[in-house]
Amino acid sequence: KAFLNHSAYLSCYFQNSQKIDIKDLIVFWQKGSQRVLHEVYYGQEKHENLSPEYMNRTKVDMDKWILQLLNVGVEDEGHYECIIQLKKEGILEILHRSECSLHITANYSQPEIAQLHTEELKPNGYLNLSCSSSGGYPEPKEMTWLILQENTTHRHTPHMDVSQDAVTKLYNVTSNLNIRLPTKGLTNISCLLHLRGQLGSLVSAPLGI
Repeated sequence: KAFLNHSAYLSCYFQNSQKIDIKDLIVFWQKGSQRVLHEVYYGQEKHENLSPEYMNRTKVDMDKWILQLLNVGVEDEGHYECIIQLKKEGILEILHRSECSLHITANYSQPEIAQLHTEELKPNGYLNLSCSSSGGYPEPKEMTWLILQENTTHRHTPHMDVSQDAVTKLYNVTSNLNIRLPTKGLTNISCLLHLRGQLGSLVSAPLGI
């Protein structure tokens, strides 16, 4: 996992138990079968085979067999492979191969509640609210509204509108809530954005009615 615009670390998981010198090996990282990120050719970095999108975006630590990919974007998500080749009697053989998957995370903004109604609120009228959050990745699970009245909490999970920026690939989300105006006591309304995986959830500042 890596945060958007930060570095990702792609390990080769190579023990090198035979203590083979780097000068006897060809080591390269690739995405898919065609796009080479970094190549170390008999101890020297080689640039001829690199895909243009990875130029000047990699650093390698050959002591730990780890490749650092700089300034990652959503398009860098995917499946990577590290391949180590050894030349034996004039023939290249694959000594080691390992794979990893890279997942990108971008932080969503704190959810924000807006009141959509323009007319004055009246008893038995309706509250028309919107909650939105932007600039995150991956796509979140859902948005939940919490309505706290006296000692009771009501939950609503209406449809969440999701849009993805064509350039950055980041997501913006919005959820609308239409409820009858509470007639007694103080009501606090919050909205929660539930993220995927182990990322937890984000909560808005409460709106007091």
